[in-house]
Amino acid sequence: MKKSIIAEKSFEFSIKIVNLCKEQRFNTMEFELFRQLIKSGTSIGANVEEALAGQSKKDFIAKMSIAAKEARESNYWLRLLHSTNIINKHELTEDSLELVKILSSIVKTSQEKL
Repeated sequence: MKKSIIAEKSFEFSIKIVNLCKEQRFNTMEFELFRQLIKSGTSIGANVEEALAGQSKKDFIAKMSIAAKEARESNYWLRLLHSTNIINKHELTEDSLELVKILSSIVKTSQEKL
């Protein structure tokens, strides 16, 4: 089965998020921040996969919209972790912004075609 570009990019992002979190040694407070990042960061790809199997155009748009929101949330957690000196500025911050742009474009185009 051929994957879409957004499915591949979101899956690769999930892998990078998991690996970033695996590398960290953290205290209880930091654990909660990384837990939030893992949830939002891996949710992007899961929602993209659900969208691609959507039962209708509206279902597709709804799932892609959720994926875009999760990408924004991931960007927030990455910026927060960097701003509080828990992690160094990470390439994932830019990756999350790229995902937001792609997903927002997919949603907008799909809504216009609806």
